[in-house]
Amino acid sequence: MALTSVVQPTKIGPRNATNLRTAIARNPLTLRPYTHFFGHTGPAKACPPFLTCMTTEVSDHLLALQSGRWFAQLPADFSDALIRMGRIRQLAVGQALFLRSDAPCGLYALLRGALSVSGTGGRADDARSALLTRLEPPQWFGEISVFDGNARSHDAVAAEPCTLLHVPHDALQDWLRTHPEHWHALALLVTDKLRTAFIALEDAALLPAPQRLARRLVMMAEGYGQWNAGGLTRRVIALSQEQLSQMLSISRQTTNQILKDLEARQLVRVQRGEVEIMDLAGLRRTYA
Repeated sequence: MALTSVVQPTKIGPRNATNLRTAIARNPLTLRPYTHFFGHTGPAKACPPFLTCMTTEVSDHLLALQSGRWFAQLPADFSDALIRMGRIRQLAVGQALFLRSDAPCGLYALLRGALSVSGTGGRADDARSALLTRLEPPQWFGEISVFDGNARSHDAVAAEPCTLLHVPHDALQDWLRTHPEHWHALALLVTDKLRTAFIALEDAALLPAPQRLARRLVMMAEGYGQWNAGGLTRRVIALSQEQLSQMLSISRQTTNQILKDLEARQLVRVQRGEVEIMDLAGLRRTYA
């Protein structure tokens, strides 16, 4: 099966979730969370008001959800509960899902599109923002506030038109109170991201800028290890040079020079607003 295929929504009732899991386990390469592979404001008191519920059933997006490693490995009663509680939401480009200091509003899964997660620091008269990461399907996020109940620590803004699954905070908390054994499964979502964060910190401390950039491109191409089917990679990374430089805390000029060198070695192809991976194994060898 060509990796450029994209799964279209399919009507699947919640009763068939178990059968769906079995089918997916037997043929994981059929999973495509609306993503092309190789070829490719103000404080919120609850859910942000601009998020509108679609008529599409959550069950229409089960294939996208099951393409994610964390969701696919959940106990059946937990994954079924997330589907029952979840609502499909949409964001337009530039709309904020939540902002720093907003009240917790729940857990999210990104089904289509991309979200930029950024932070702001410095004096009020000289504040600076930094792009921390770019979320793409089938990533789950928002779990920190589920654990501690504190305000959001960063801004999450739609970089592309987005479709998300939203599990409301209060509903999830109520369910976990009656099913406390599943806090461990939710904790695995946190620990997985901690490992990725430690890798990024280690890279920043030990690797020169060229190796750090190459490693980040490889991690993004491999979906930060979030895909359920092993070996999947994304060929085209929709990220501008400016955004890449912000994520790695290196200058725009240095980023441009590194990408030109990688392009001259036929490891990547740089186009407006995106980087195409031409030789993933070769790119990995630049820092391994």
